[in-house]
Amino acid sequence: MSHRLFSPAVFALVFGCLSAPRAPAEHPDTSARNPIIHADVPDLAMIRVGDTYYMSSTTMHMSPGLPIMKSKDLVNWTLVSYAYDTLDDVDALNLNNGKSAYGGGSWASSIRYHDGTYVVTTFAQTTGKTHVYTTPDIEKGPWKATSFRPMLHDHSLFFDDDGRVYMLYGGGDLRLVELNPDLSGLKQGGFNQVVVTNASAVAGAAIGLPAEGSQLLKVNNTYYLFNIVWPRGGMRTVLVHRANTIAGPYVGRVALQDKGVAQGSLVDTPGGDWFAYLFRDFGAVGRIPYLVPVQWKDGWPVFGIDGEAPDRLDLPLSRGLIPGIVASDEFDRAAGAPALPLVWQWNHNPDNTLWSVSQRPGFLRLTTGRTDAHLLAARNTLTQRTIGPVCSGMTSVDARNIKDGDYAGLALLQRRYGFVGVTSEAGATCVVMVSAQSNAPVEIERVAVPSQTVFLKADCDFQNRTDTARFCYSLDGTSWTAIGNELKMSYTIPHFMGYRFGLFCYATKTPGGFADFDFFRISDKRDSPDRASQ
Repeated sequence: MSHRLFSPAVFALVFGCLSAPRAPAEHPDTSARNPIIHADVPDLAMIRVGDTYYMSSTTMHMSPGLPIMKSKDLVNWTLVSYAYDTLDDVDALNLNNGKSAYGGGSWASSIRYHDGTYVVTTFAQTTGKTHVYTTPDIEKGPWKATSFRPMLHDHSLFFDDDGRVYMLYGGGDLRLVELNPDLSGLKQGGFNQVVVTNASAVAGAAIGLPAEGSQLLKVNNTYYLFNIVWPRGGMRTVLVHRANTIAGPYVGRVALQDKGVAQGSLVDTPGGDWFAYLFRDFGAVGRIPYLVPVQWKDGWPVFGIDGEAPDRLDLPLSRGLIPGIVASDEFDRAAGAPALPLVWQWNHNPDNTLWSVSQRPGFLRLTTGRTDAHLLAARNTLTQRTIGPVCSGMTSVDARNIKDGDYAGLALLQRRYGFVGVTSEAGATCVVMVSAQSNAPVEIERVAVPSQTVFLKADCDFQNRTDTARFCYSLDGTSWTAIGNELKMSYTIPHFMGYRFGLFCYATKTPGGFADFDFFRISDKRDSPDRASQ
C-alpha cells in the first residue's frame, strides 16, 4: 500500500506509543472472529482511504475479474466493483478450441491510491502480461485498462515520495524495477536490479516454496517488504524485511508461523491500531482471509498475540457473508438495474449472445451454442462462491426447452466437481447426479421424473475440513429426495480455487436448446435429506 495512506499523526505513534494488541472484547458474542471471511478470497491486497478500506483479490479464470470489496470496519465486506469485465479475448479465456485458463488467468493483485487515482494491478500467465487498471472512482468507475510485458510475478506496486514508481516482484530473489510515470511499462534506463537475494534464507535452508507474494510499504521513512515462504515439512510462513532505502540493503526475520496463515501486508485503522491481513489454506472452501493484530517494537511489526493468529479480535461482530460476498437472486430486474449483481462471476469469459435475464423476465436463460463433452468444457456457467462452515444452494430449472442430450442444473464447480441436473433422453425428463470425484465425470444416478420443472439443491459441509457435499431434488420445492452419493470435495491445484456453486446448461448432441432458472438461493445452513434415510 502507498505510505501516503498513513497520516503523520499515525507515524508518530508507530515506534513508541502504540499499545500491544488488545484482548478480544469482553463479550465474545459481540466480537469478530477469524476467519474474517470464510470463503475463497485469496492473495488479498488492501488499502485504507480515510475511514474506508478497499480490498482486491485473485480472480483466476473467472469473469468479470479483480473484485473490489469495501468495508468500514475490516470485518464486514461488500463487493462494489470489478476492475475488468474480461481479461483478454483469447481461446484459453473463452474456453474455445479445447483450451482453458483453469489454474491460469489473473493471479495476485496490488491495490493503491495515489494522487486521486485508484490503481489495481495484476499479472497473468495466460496472457504473459502485467495488467494495470485505473479509475478516479473505485466503486463506480469507469476503469481504464493498460498492459505491458513482461509478466511481473507476484508484484507489489509502490509510489515513492520522490515521485518515482516501482514494482517489486519475483520468487526467492526479489527484483525491484522502475516503471514509467504513467504505468505503461518498465522505464528505459530506470532502476532494475535484485534488492533481496534469497529472501527465503531467514526461514532456514530447507525451503519448499521460496519467498513470494511480495507487498511493499513505507512507514516512518523505513521500507517494509512482506513475503510468504513455505519451509519443507512446515507451513506457510510470513517474512518481513526492512531497509532505510528502497534499494536496500534489506534485513529480514520471520514475522508469523501459525496455522499456515500467511501472505499479505499491513493496514492501520483511523484510531491507530494495526493489523496484518493474510489468508489460510482451508481445504475445499478455498483460501480464507484472516486478520492478525500487530504492534510495533524496535521498528519491527510484531504479529499476533503471543506469536499466534487469534480466534477472536477486538473488532465488530460479523453480520455474515450474505449478501455482501454471496447473495440469493430471484432474477427479477428493475428498470436500469444491472443484468447480474456483482456476486456473480462466469466460469471463463461468457458468450453474451447465449444468456439473458430479459428474454423471459424473472428468469435466467442459458442457451447452448455448441456441443461439449462435459461441464468443465462448457461456456456460460454462472458461479458464486461457496461459504463456510456450511452452506446450501438451491435453484429451480424449467427444462421444457432443452434438447436430447442437454444437461442443465446446479453444480459444485472445481476440477473434481459434482452436479445435480436435468437431462432429456428420448423425450423423457430425468434428474441425474454426476460426480467427477475421480477426475473423470461419472453418472452416479438417474431418475425419471414426470415434471419438466425441477427444484435442485446442493449442501456443503466445510466444518473442520470435512469437505463433503450432498445433492437432492424436489418436484414441489418442499419435499426433497437425495440423489447419487456424497461428493468428497478436493481443492486441486489445476483449478487453484475453492468450490463454487454453478448454474449451467450445455449440449452433448445438438445445440440450440435452453433452460430457464427461476432463482438461486443461498443459505449459511444445510438441510438436505440423508441418503441413508431414503
